[in-house]
Amino acid sequence: MLGIEGAAIGFGLLLFLLFIGLHVATSLFVVAVLGAWLFFGDTMIRPFGTMMWGTLNNFLLVAIPLFVFMGEILVRGGVTERMYRALADWTRPLPGSLLHTNIAASTVFASISGSSVATAATIGTVAFPTFRAQNYAESWVAGSVASGATLGILIPPSINLIIYGAITNTSIGALFTAGILPGLLLAAAFMGVIVLASVLNPSIAGRPERMAPWAERRQRLTDLIPPLVIFLLVMGSIYLGLATPTEAAGVGVIAALGLTAFYRTLNWPMLRDAMLSAVTTTGMTLLILVAAFYLNFVLGVLGVPAQVSAFVSSFDVGPLTMILLLVLLYMLLGCFLDALAMMIATIPIVLPIVTLIGYDPIWFGIFLVLMCELALITPPVGMNLYVTQSVRGRGDVSTVIVGVLPFCLCILLVVALITVFPAILI
Repeated sequence: MLGIEGAAIGFGLLLFLLFIGLHVATSLFVVAVLGAWLFFGDTMIRPFGTMMWGTLNNFLLVAIPLFVFMGEILVRGGVTERMYRALADWTRPLPGSLLHTNIAASTVFASISGSSVATAATIGTVAFPTFRAQNYAESWVAGSVASGATLGILIPPSINLIIYGAITNTSIGALFTAGILPGLLLAAAFMGVIVLASVLNPSIAGRPERMAPWAERRQRLTDLIPPLVIFLLVMGSIYLGLATPTEAAGVGVIAALGLTAFYRTLNWPMLRDAMLSAVTTTGMTLLILVAAFYLNFVLGVLGVPAQVSAFVSSFDVGPLTMILLLVLLYMLLGCFLDALAMMIATIPIVLPIVTLIGYDPIWFGIFLVLMCELALITPPVGMNLYVTQSVRGRGDVSTVIVGVLPFCLCILLVVALITVFPAILI
């Protein structure tokens, strides 16, 4: 059981390094190098360069910067703000009024972005000034922004699903298809919570708002067409077999450029800022990916995945009990680990367990991304909490944390649904 004991020590060290403020990729790499040196000397450290090249020399990963770049173009070109205003016209009659706009806009933007952090920053920038003018409860506004943004990594095109597919050699198209219905169910659950809370406490929705004239509302509906067209171009080309995910991402970038040119917002400063932001996000993501791949390689050589699978199989528990234990495990990990790092670091250990109890890799991919969504809004590490607070610009993060609590229950509800009824993902 030396491998399991070593993995436990390594995980403790990883938590410590993250606690003292080291970057996620640096922490993963330090643990991997120390583990390799401790058990094998420098023999296992030498292949790192070759492994890094082998990891990144993957055509599929080119989709990541392209999807990020596409989202940045749409945000900086004003397409997202137009979309938000159009959705606001049609959510005002619902109990909770404009709070539903945050969820609806996050759902639409998720289908053309693939990033939760980008979704939180984008929707929050548009939302907070509007809600303050209407005297909405700040915690519900912040909670709906941070939680709605988590849809960015579930509804395709999802960067996390692309990385999962690359690691596990699972069809990206099948993962994207499986993510649509759970994403829509989660958005509906978020909106259901807002309706329930607004009926019980109407004050959270602020002052009643004037409805825009019908002619104005119909005219602004046209601003929802461009995101829909881009989604259909990207996903349709994948589902029809006309393009790989990477090629489809390129199609999306071209469509986004054409759209911003049509709106006359395409210029060099906007394009430069979009490129810089896309490079920054991609560099951070791929650095974590390389470090986690090397850590997984060391764990694999130590035999940790096989030992853990054998250890777990020795327990006489049913599949549902095992999934419940995994939910508890990921909830705990989500309090300390970055969502992407948590996903990449646990796949080689947990996937064999899940397949052993009868669930397939596609189901596990959606389950894992849902747990990553929960991690994104779980203190103290949840990235969406701090992005939302940064955009909010006043008070402290405790208001955001209080606001996301009802939405955390919605994520757990969808996890329960796909566990009991896995056919939802077909």
